[in-house]
Amino acid sequence: MLSAIALAAMIQSAPVSQDIFIRSEPAPLHGTVLTPTDTRAAAVLIPGSGPTDRNGNQLPAVQAATLRLLAEALAEDGIATVRIDKRGVGASAAAAFSEDRLRFDHMAEDARDWAADLAERTGQGCVWLMGHSEGGLVAQVAAADNPQVCGVVLLASAGRPAADVVREQLAALPQPTHDQAMHALSELEAGRTVEPVPGLEALFRPSVQPYLISWFRHDPGALAAAYERPMMIVHATHDIQVGAADADALSTAQPNARRLDLEGVNHVLKAAPADRAGNIAVYADPDAPLAEGLADAVAAFVLEN
Repeated sequence: MLSAIALAAMIQSAPVSQDIFIRSEPAPLHGTVLTPTDTRAAAVLIPGSGPTDRNGNQLPAVQAATLRLLAEALAEDGIATVRIDKRGVGASAAAAFSEDRLRFDHMAEDARDWAADLAERTGQGCVWLMGHSEGGLVAQVAAADNPQVCGVVLLASAGRPAADVVREQLAALPQPTHDQAMHALSELEAGRTVEPVPGLEALFRPSVQPYLISWFRHDPGALAAAYERPMMIVHATHDIQVGAADADALSTAQPNARRLDLEGVNHVLKAAPADRAGNIAVYADPDAPLAEGLADAVAAFVLEN
C-alpha cells in the first residue's frame, strides 16, 4: 500500500486534464488540455476526416482513442497537449456551418486559433501541430507562414492532393460513369462547379462542391516542400487507408523531414494484422495500446527541436 506521502507525490506529479473552449462563431469550440507539472513543449492534436472527436474516435465504428492515448503518453515527457472536437463534432456541434458554407480552410483557421490559445495558456513561444490522417493536411495549411507553430508532425497523412486520392477510389467505376466522374473532378480542381454525376449524386451534390474545391486546391507535397520548420512524417506499414506512396511523396518533397516507419501498425497507430478484417477490428478496440515507440519518438523529435 502506498504511503500518504507517496500518494500525495503521485497526485502532485500527475498531469492536469481540463475541458476548455475558445471563442468562435456561431458557437465556441471545445477541447481538452492535458498539462504536465513541468511543461517543456506544447502541441495541438488535430483529428482526421469526418465526425472524429477529440479522442480520435468516430463512434461506434472507431473507438481506438488514438489521440487521447498519444496525449497521455506525451504528457509523461513534459509535452502539454490540447485535443479538440472539430467544428460540428461532439461538444463543438453548435459551431457547425451549413454544408454550403463550410470550407477546408475553416479547419485550418480553427487550428491556428487553438495554437494561439495553447501558446498563451502554457507560456510557450510556439506550439506544435500534430495531425492524424486528414488532420495532417489541416496542420500543414495552418502551419504555413505561421510563427506560432514550432513544427508539424504528420501521423498517417496523405501525401497527394485529395482529388488524386478520390480518382484512385473511383478508378473501377464502369463507363460512362467513370469518365463523367473524372471530368467532374478535373472541373472541381479548376475551381468550377459541375452538374451531379448520375449514380454519384451524394459525392458531387451541389452543396458540398464549394468544400471540395477548397479541399482539392491544397497539395500536401507542395506544402511540405515549402515548409522550412521541423517536420516529422509517421507511416504505418499496415495502414489500409494511407499507403507508403503517400509517406514517400512527403519525404521526397521535404528531404529534411524526419521519417518514422512503424512496422505492423495500422491507420489508428496500433499494432494490427495485415488482413483487412483483423486490421479494421483494431479500430474498435480502445484497450489496444498505442504503437510501441511512437510516443517516445515523437516526444524526442519535439524536444530536440
